[in-house]
Order: sequence, then C-alpha cells, then structure tokens
Amino acid sequence: MLTAVDHVQLAAPPGSEDALRAYYEGVLGMTELSKPPVLAARGGCWFTVGAVRLHLGVEEDFRPARKAHPGLRVTGIEEYARRLEERGARVVWDGDLPGHKRFYSEDPVGNRLEFLEAHAPDEGGPSGTRS
Repeated sequence: MLTAVDHVQLAAPPGSEDALRAYYEGVLGMTELSKPPVLAARGGCWFTVGAVRLHLGVEEDFRPARKAHPGLRVTGIEEYARRLEERGARVVWDGDLPGHKRFYSEDPVGNRLEFLEAHAPDEGGPSGTRS
C-alpha cells in the first residue's frame, strides 16, 4: 500500500550543482541533504524542507521539464512569491485551480515548479497567464 511520496526527482545538466544550490537553498529556502557516497559520485544535489524532498540528478542529455512538475504547497503564498521575485526568479500566477492560489516558476536550469496554497472560495488572489 502506498503511504506517501518520498521524494520527487528532477533532472539537471552536468556541472549545474552550484546554480542549483544557490536556487534551492538561497531562493526557495531549502537545505541540502548529504547524498550517500556512491550516489554523490554521480553528481546532482538533494534538498529538503519540512516533509518536502527534491532530488536533482545529472542527466547528460538534459532537457528541462516544461510541463511535468512538482506541485509544492506553501503557506503565505504571496509573500513567498515576493521572496522568489526579490531573488531574481520569475513568478507567473495562474488562477485556474478553484480553491487555490498558485503560481509557476522555473529553477535555474529551466525545470517547471508549481507553488500552491489552498484558500477559501471567496478569497480572490493574484491571477495571470499560465506559463
């Protein structure tokens, strides 16, 4: 029986670890996890915050995920969006999911990320075009 998602794996190009650390730690506020030595030799980075775990693995023929994406729940979504924008990340609001405020952004290698927060139906919220 499935009980939870342990982690989400995204791909990244070889040599992008420093940019990934700057984004996932400095922009998103996550903490890097140590990888087991046998996996660390393959490159990439693992990050965590709360129950969220994202693994960024090196892929030689890398192409960013433009449609596939993790959906990351946040609290204080408008403040969180400002945090990303202040640190240079693009934020694109999408008001198409009833009962939620959400936006999309991209990591430094172009992977799509969705950030969302549930809200009462009568609460408005930022909206915009879908990326």
